[in-house]
Amino acid sequence: MDTVTSAISPSTQAICRLDDIPDGGATAVDAMLADGRDNVILMRQGSQVQAYLNICPHTGRQLDYAPGKFLLQDQMLICAVHGASFNKADGLCIAGPCKGDSLRSVAVHVQGDEIFLA
Repeated sequence: MDTVTSAISPSTQAICRLDDIPDGGATAVDAMLADGRDNVILMRQGSQVQAYLNICPHTGRQLDYAPGKFLLQDQMLICAVHGASFNKADGLCIAGPCKGDSLRSVAVHVQGDEIFLA
């Protein structure tokens, strides 16, 4: 899935449609956050969506191996650079060079079939 780009203000324009993310999968979008434009990981499980900044706490690099393409295994998101493994549910690194650190959460909500910044 390609990266979806949206310049938005919180809660006024959808950053992504729910069906743009495969159930159990992830994608990345560019979003205008309060502190500036950032790339955000969106992970979907049914109608639930978790969102994190696409920045590994170990090196500050993006976690995807290609734009919007992520390594997912079981309930983990794996950094393509150094293999750090993060819980999808809470962003906590459970294995790898930044064990104990966490991804920075981004608040989102699903309304109908669209995802908005909260």
